[in-house]
Amino acid sequence: MGEMQTDAERKRVLIAEDEALIRLDLAEMLVEEGYEVVGEAGDGETAVKLAEELKPDLVILDIKMPIMDGLAAAERIAGARIAPVIILTAFSQRDLVERARAAGAMAYLVKPFQKSDLVPAVEIALSRYSEIAALEAEVAGLTDRLEIRKTVERAKGALMTTYGMTEPQAFKWIQRTAMDHRMTMKEVAERILAETAGGEVAQQPAS
Repeated sequence: MGEMQTDAERKRVLIAEDEALIRLDLAEMLVEEGYEVVGEAGDGETAVKLAEELKPDLVILDIKMPIMDGLAAAERIAGARIAPVIILTAFSQRDLVERARAAGAMAYLVKPFQKSDLVPAVEIALSRYSEIAALEAEVAGLTDRLEIRKTVERAKGALMTTYGMTEPQAFKWIQRTAMDHRMTMKEVAERILAETAGGEVAQQPAS
């Protein structure tokens, strides 16, 4: 766990949950894993204000909160590109997961959750957010961004299937190859897809 703590030390987290006990448990779990809890809120409106002020690396939002719910807060925070968002949802609210994704959430946690559920959700949210930021830096138009994301997603899948990579490893390889060869990530992704579709296998990347 020591290595993960070193990685996480720089990650600043904002928590918004109207149930104080859950908020306390969540903060304790994050601190135990080496994350820094920089702010806590009991409603969505306060969460948005704190996110704008503190500029955290990650925001965790409960869906059901007073004044402004977690979905509305997620839309504001994700829309302003402040930080990746994880949505907390009760098991009975699974129908809200798609709405959470539409609101810009990078991952979600179903209550009751354990530390073994929390850490992967945090890492997925941070990883997906950094991928989107990198892709958005490459193109300006929204339609182009969506097309590139689809192409890169398919290429990641091809690398994961062929080499047994994890999702973050596959993305990093595409990103690094693009930089090394002065290509766009879309061009690298298209080449991977062409090679794997043609029965050829791209040279295994050096890790």
